[in-house]
Amino acid sequence: MLKIENIKAGYGQLEVLHGVDMEVNAGEIVAIIGPNGSGKSTILKSIFNLCNIYSGKIIWKDRDITKQKTYQKILEDISYVPQGRQVFRDLTVLENLEMGAFVFNNKEVMKKNIEEVYREFPFLKDKENKNADTLSGGQQQMLAIGRALIQNPQLLLMDEPSLGLSPKASQDIFNKVKEINKKGISVIIVEQNARQAVEIADKTYVLDNGKVVLTGGRDILNNPKIKNIYFGDS
Repeated sequence: MLKIENIKAGYGQLEVLHGVDMEVNAGEIVAIIGPNGSGKSTILKSIFNLCNIYSGKIIWKDRDITKQKTYQKILEDISYVPQGRQVFRDLTVLENLEMGAFVFNNKEVMKKNIEEVYREFPFLKDKENKNADTLSGGQQQMLAIGRALIQNPQLLLMDEPSLGLSPKASQDIFNKVKEINKKGISVIIVEQNARQAVEIADKTYVLDNGKVVLTGGRDILNNPKIKNIYFGDS
C-alpha cells in the first residue's frame, strides 16, 4: 500500500533521515518508536510533504507521490494528525471539523462526513458550538483525529497522539486508534509511549539517528538489542 524507499529527508541543509525504508500494508497499524531526535516525526512529514526530501521515493498504491503537494496527499486519501493537539482553539468544534472538510466542494458530502465523525465521537456533537479551547486535552486530541477522519483517509498518520495526556486519556486514544483501524483504515503512529504503541501495532520500526535499526512484531520490546536504544521519552 505504502512504501518508503531509501528516503533521505530533513530541513534546509540538515539531513535527519539517512536512507529509511519502510512498508505499510493495507489494514495495518505500524508503530514508529525511538529516542528523541531520531527522525520519527520527520518520516510522517516526508510522507505528507512537510519537509525537504533530498532523495528516495514515497510510493502509494504503486505510484510515486514523493513530490506531490500536501493538499494532493489529502486527495490521495492520506490524512495527518500533527503532534501537540493542534486544533483551532478560538473556533468551535464544528468549525474545526469544517476546516478538515475543506477539500470537499460538495456541502452535502461535508455534512455527511461531519455526521459520521459525530457518530464516532458523540461528545463532539454535544459540544459542537463550544470553542475548542473549552475541551480537555484528551477531547482536543479526539477533535484533531476527527478533523483528519473527515477526509475519509485510507491511511492515517498520527504524530505522538498521547503526548501530554493523562494515563486514562492516553488509553482512550489508543483504544480509538484500534477502533479506527478495524474500519479498514491503515495507521502509522509515532509514539513516545513505546509499549502501548507496540501493543496495538501489527509491525514496529525502531529508529535511531535517522535510520531503521530494528523491525519486528509485538515481541520487539523483548529484543536485547533494544536495550541499547532509549525510546521511553521519545
